Amino acid sequence: MATSQHLVAIHNNLEKLIDSKIEAMPAGFNKTRFIQNCMTVLQDTKGIEKCDAVSVARTMLKGAFLGLDFFNKECYAIPYGGQVQFQTDYKGEKKLVKKYSVRPVKDVYAKLVREGDEFTEEIKDGQQTIHFKPIPFNNGPSIGAFAVVLFEDGGMMYEAMSAEEIEEVRKNYSKQADGPAWTKSKGEMYKKTVLRRLCKHIELDFDTIEQARAFEDASDFDMTREPKPAQQSPLNIVEGEYEVIEDESGEKGELVQGDLLQS
Repeated sequence: MATSQHLVAIHNNLEKLIDSKIEAMPAGFNKTRFIQNCMTVLQDTKGIEKCDAVSVARTMLKGAFLGLDFFNKECYAIPYGGQVQFQTDYKGEKKLVKKYSVRPVKDVYAKLVREGDEFTEEIKDGQQTIHFKPIPFNNGPSIGAFAVVLFEDGGMMYEAMSAEEIEEVRKNYSKQADGPAWTKSKGEMYKKTVLRRLCKHIELDFDTIEQARAFEDASDFDMTREPKPAQQSPLNIVEGEYEVIEDESGEKGELVQGDLLQS
């Protein structure tokens, strides 16, 4: 755990950063309470002692911009490989959608669909609807997730993703595909992933550029990166009596009746 000296350094840096950006804080922001809650969380954050005090303070600042509370687990500062990653929790995402949606939101939520649950999608008379009937206390494997937003004007939108789709997004675009968020809270990350996709269709209007940037940083996904290429099998079978193989060194040969002949 972090030493008292390290925590004091984080505290002092965070206070200076907040004071320098006070105009970017959301209405009703309570600096004293926010810093106290941050320090309470950091005292028990494993690995934080390996992270630079200034970088930790900058990470906590992102939560301040969005009006999210680390103590209430609306967002997290996650040490990983000597760096600190800012991540919103699923309930933090809900809070932001309700607060910053241009179209007033009545409710927004995401659910896991587990093996045995009943989930159907339908378009009837031009209107999209979903039906979800989960098995009570179902602890089976997750086969997907969906997110729904209900607007105060009576409208609704939803997004659904299979477990395979979510895992593809995780593999190709996650900043930390094997980080603590995915390995320890996969269910929450499934819900957050599908909610983030739904948010592409919800117009959010943040008060400051700092809020908008913090929201993007918290997504866990970098959608500008190139997808990882699919792994190729080392054995490529071609039509005819020959099989062409490529070993780990890149050398190719022909397999004829069980014998390898280097080409």
